[in-house]
Amino acid sequence: MTTLNDRPNTALLVVDVQNGVVADAHERDSVVANVAALVDKARGAEVPVVWVQHNDEGLEKGSPEWELVPELKRSPAEPLVEKSYGDSFEDTALESVLADLRVGRLVVSGAETDACIRSTLHGAFARGYDATLVSDAHTTGDRTTWGAPPPAQVIAHTNLYWSYQTAPGRTAGTVATKEVAFKPGA
Repeated sequence: MTTLNDRPNTALLVVDVQNGVVADAHERDSVVANVAALVDKARGAEVPVVWVQHNDEGLEKGSPEWELVPELKRSPAEPLVEKSYGDSFEDTALESVLADLRVGRLVVSGAETDACIRSTLHGAFARGYDATLVSDAHTTGDRTTWGAPPPAQVIAHTNLYWSYQTAPGRTAGTVATKEVAFKPGA
């Protein structure tokens, strides 16, 4: 139901599942396993997988911390979008990649819940995309030292409010990994 004309397709967006981003993330191994399961499901249904990789002064491009986690293997045919801001659309090629793929619906996974995931979800929704968050395929680190709630609460809160996100002509919501059903070629 996207507001983007002639964009009937879906893509899986894998955001910042990089060594330096998820090293100490909440339930890292189970989240990475869920992302891997989503990648397998998407590929099996011939749904594009679009990878997003963050870089900045704390996460230098080409460094071991910048690399995708070893459990996830990007196919060379799958688009890779490099970013330097939280919103994966901001000053990147993501919009043109999705336009070329005729994508109007995103299934979002990755890290970090309270930063890049939230801003990418909102960025997609504001740009007219349907945006579904995979409730058990995103994570964040512990920021309680800076006054944030514990990671499990950050994740639960994001799942809660995204479940009720609404806007004219667009859909949002959450779904668990096991419930994600990509339609072949959709």
